[in-house]
Amino acid sequence: MTTATDARTTTGRPIPGATRCESCSDGLGKPRPVKPGSFRERVHSKPPVALTWRVAVFVAGLLFMALGVALAVLPGPLTIPPVLLGLWIWSTEFEWARRFFASFVRKARNTWRHARQHPVSSAAVTIGGLAAAGAAFWAVGHYQLVDRATTALGV
Repeated sequence: MTTATDARTTTGRPIPGATRCESCSDGLGKPRPVKPGSFRERVHSKPPVALTWRVAVFVAGLLFMALGVALAVLPGPLTIPPVLLGLWIWSTEFEWARRFFASFVRKARNTWRHARQHPVSSAAVTIGGLAAAGAAFWAVGHYQLVDRATTALGV
């Protein structure tokens, strides 16, 4: 039997018309509030389907997180988009991920605001970081550091 209570935001204020699926305490964390008439309400109205849905959302988010970690070996900012996508996928279903994702969004907005207020220093840091990454990439290729490391490790 599914019981529903008022869904509340992280500040404790109720969300108008939203309910929380009480039977979804399956160890995956507290579920996000369910808005009436939404796809999530139809999914959460049947506990077996709700559990399957939550596991599928968790696995999809986990796959993107793993992709982001796997891309960490490549040069460039390729790690960030899959990790953020995985976190966003989790935030659609899990309250803890929504709070975590909201903090990332808040920090990104603050960083962008700071960059607009200080364009010269932001540009200098960005250009300096790209130059350092380019120099490191050149040094790895020019001095054959990967080959030397594999030889030293006996791989």
